[in-house]
Order: sequence, then structure tokens, then C-alpha cells
Amino acid sequence: MKIDAHQHFWKYEASRQEWITPQMKAIKHDFLPKDLLNILKINGVDGTVVVQVDQTEAETNYLIELANEHSFIKGIVGWVDFQAENLSERLEYYSNFQKLKGFRHIVQTELDPNFLLRPSFLNGIEKLEEYNFTYDILIKENQLINTIHFVKQFPNQKFIVDHLAKPKIATGLLKPWSQNIKELAQYENVYCKLSGMVTENDWNLWNEADFNPYLDVVFEAFGTNRLVFGSDWPVSMLAASYGQVMEIIENYMAPSSSSDKAKIWGENAVDFYSLK
Repeated sequence: MKIDAHQHFWKYEASRQEWITPQMKAIKHDFLPKDLLNILKINGVDGTVVVQVDQTEAETNYLIELANEHSFIKGIVGWVDFQAENLSERLEYYSNFQKLKGFRHIVQTELDPNFLLRPSFLNGIEKLEEYNFTYDILIKENQLINTIHFVKQFPNQKFIVDHLAKPKIATGLLKPWSQNIKELAQYENVYCKLSGMVTENDWNLWNEADFNPYLDVVFEAFGTNRLVFGSDWPVSMLAASYGQVMEIIENYMAPSSSSDKAKIWGENAVDFYSLK
């Protein structure tokens, strides 16, 4: 079974998707399940985990509706206000939806460099374990040090790093990202998604060899038991087709055993997100 553990849907509205800049005009329109279904079939992908892009409960609820309508959506990573006084009540409510597996906050855009370490945010994360919810860590590579301090406070919470923590692939730089991601990987409750790499490179001039040094680092750091594939569709379309994104991982893992390939392509995602 192949699982795409990181993709998105949206009905495009300029006021809501402000992060889509003018140079991203290729994704300035709706992306819905009907647009992805045939792509999944062509590429042999059996199911997906859809991840939030808007920081609203309205989007979380919308993704729940889509998941109820489309069986290929196996899991949802939504959004909830971790600093809200009624957070426990909201988590209790969302625990009623089987396909809602966890939550994410878009920390990469927060102006406060210590956002992850805010007591109010930490208090919110602490409540996730009670409901067996996961947390997706969306950061840039310069936020890794605070992320290490963040995760060490929750040894039983399931974390997964989106997009390899966005290393500077376009520049070819490995340090200090490589040192910090290796330290983060020492916490065995932290997984990492093989996603979002093509858009961290030059969108028009990349080649597969550019990604190998970064893949070498995360494969060594996390091992094949804590890495999962994610397409980051449709954002990835800015730089590559869905098939090209898959080929990067397929070609890199060509020498790997069939059991390791099965883990990366689906088993680890099923395990992390408790997918049915």
C-alpha cells in the first residue's frame, strides 16, 4: 500500500491564501479531491493524509467533510487554537472524528522566534497525548534549535517534521541544518516527512542529485522506521509533477530492500497516524 502522507486541498480565495505569492500563479485556483483522484491512480497511490493550510477550525471541519465523502482520504491533520482557553473542549469534540489524526500550526510564519516555547502553546501541546492526537512540526531550518527544546518536553507525544524542516537546498548548504536535524532525530517519538523538497530548490533548474545529500542526512538520522513519503501536492506543482516527486524517492531508494521501501511508502504513515 502506498500512502501520500502530506497533501492539501483548498478553494482559492486571495484573502485566505495570502501565502500564495504572485510568482505562485500556477496554484492560484481550486484544488479539490476530484483533481487529485486520477493523479493518485496513475501513480499507484492508495490513500492520502490531507493537511491544513488555513489556521481556522472552519477548514478543519471542511476537511472532515471531504474525508467523509472520499474514501481515499485516510487521515486529516487539522488546525486548532492551542492557546485557547477552551482547548480541552475542542479536542474532546474533535476526538469524535475517526479520520482526524492530529493538528498543525504554521510556526514557520510566526514572527516570534520563541513561539514554540511560549508557555501557552506548550500547555496546549501537552493536552494532545490524552486524545492520541499527533502534531506536525512546520518550521524553517533556522527554527530547529528551538524545536529540539520543544520536543524534549513531550517524550510521549507523536511528532512529525514536515518537509525535512526546509533545508536550503537551492544553495546547497547542509550546515547547520544537518547538525540540528540529527540532534532532533535522537528523540525517537519524532518522525520526518520526505516532502516539500522540490520547492526548496530552484523551481526551474533542479535535478535529482541536488536532493541526495539531504536525503542521506535524514535517512542516517531517522532510519527507515521513522521516515514517510509526502507529495506536498499541489504546492509541489510549482517545481515538479506528482510523478517527478515520487521518482526522486523511488530512485534514491532503488538499492533499498523491499521491506524498507514498504515502510517509507506506506507502513510508517499508517503507524504514525494510526490509519485504517
